[in-house]
Amino acid sequence: MKSQTLATRCPAALLAFCLAAPQLLQARVEPSHGFDLFSAQEEVQAGQQAAAQVPKQLPVLPDSSPISQYVQRLGKQLAAHAPGEKWPYSFHVVNQKEINAFALPGGPVYVNLGTIQAADNEAELAGVIAHEISHVVQRHGTRSASKQMAAQLPLAILGGVMGRGALAQMASLGISFGANSYFLKNSRQSEKEADLLGADIMYDTGFDPHAMAQFFTKIQAQGGARSAQFFSDHPDPGNRVQYVSAEVRTLPAKSHYLGDSADFRQIKQEVSGMTPLTAQQIAAQQKQGGPASAEVSPGSDVSPSTRMQTLNHNDFQISYPENWQTFGDQTSSVTIAPQSGVSDNAVAFGVMISAYQPEDLSASLDQDTHELLASLRQSNPDLREIGSDETIRVNGAPGKSVDLIGNSPIQENGRPARERDWLVTTERRDGSLLYLVFIAPDKDFTALRPTFEQMLKSLRVK
Repeated sequence: MKSQTLATRCPAALLAFCLAAPQLLQARVEPSHGFDLFSAQEEVQAGQQAAAQVPKQLPVLPDSSPISQYVQRLGKQLAAHAPGEKWPYSFHVVNQKEINAFALPGGPVYVNLGTIQAADNEAELAGVIAHEISHVVQRHGTRSASKQMAAQLPLAILGGVMGRGALAQMASLGISFGANSYFLKNSRQSEKEADLLGADIMYDTGFDPHAMAQFFTKIQAQGGARSAQFFSDHPDPGNRVQYVSAEVRTLPAKSHYLGDSADFRQIKQEVSGMTPLTAQQIAAQQKQGGPASAEVSPGSDVSPSTRMQTLNHNDFQISYPENWQTFGDQTSSVTIAPQSGVSDNAVAFGVMISAYQPEDLSASLDQDTHELLASLRQSNPDLREIGSDETIRVNGAPGKSVDLIGNSPIQENGRPARERDWLVTTERRDGSLLYLVFIAPDKDFTALRPTFEQMLKSLRVK
């Protein structure tokens, strides 16, 4: 009776509440905030500088091609609904077979031709583009670079960089946002943020947000080399379908979503007959000085042969370039490297493979890996972890992947060059770790990474 009286006395208030109720159900993913040394202007400039180099690294289709123009129209349609800073978005297509896409800071977005070929409908392609737009909105690239800069710069210098001068300081540290840059490889948290924000962008544009999660799940289930690169750069945060569906449930229900457009059907037919380049073919062009040239120094034998041979160790089997050599025997730690990549017992290019006996054999792989990292840092105090360690699969078994940076034995201008180290660990039957450290100077690591990944895929632990 009391509630009836309240409703009778306050009809206007009750009506206002009823009108507002649907809005209470509508969740919106806001751009997250984190430590970032870059101003918006510097972010745009960094992305434009990197975009100018991409055609030299990757076979980008002309912006005037019908395929590129279609992706530009679809991208602009989605970007119109992106929240936060109004970045100068641009959209491009890379003539590459592997399913992948990436976004540079400040707006440039690139989609591989293989992604368009793999999409069964326009909503799936829109999901990939909305996901990449969300990485731009969330400023994931410059936030990742800022973390590394903070790790490398003394506090006195860092204080002067914050809020101004980050772009110039980035250049002095040799950091860049080129294609395949470490800073374009996202963490699982960044992937989840891009999924959720991308779902909202799709919904506001008129596409079914479920299509984004379903496409990622589909290509992961299919597996194979075409999708391996995507999940290397976009690690699966897990439960994609569930949390995207939960986000959609917070939005007002729609009875109808956009279907395939005539443009998509026409472009889909055109790309189905095309044969884009593989990552391996692009890498070969780089070595020949064509588009995407990236020279590896110092010796010509450093450039890995495309022909592989096999090392049968007592503890493992692995394939490696036939013009590289092995150092070690069947029972010891092994280094695989080009002859000129090793000098004075220091490895500048190659991979070291060894075993590590943790203190507690019942500890988790994650605990053992961090114990190993602590041990490695004792002899290499300048070694720093960049980004977050990732859980991966090594020939079907659980593994951990960690990117590190330190000093190389190679000298540049009288100072040690910066070195990238990629640590991969997996468990052996006795509870110890088998670990691999892939090594190259920072400026050469991108060119050698496809070879390192090929070697890791061939690894068989005995």
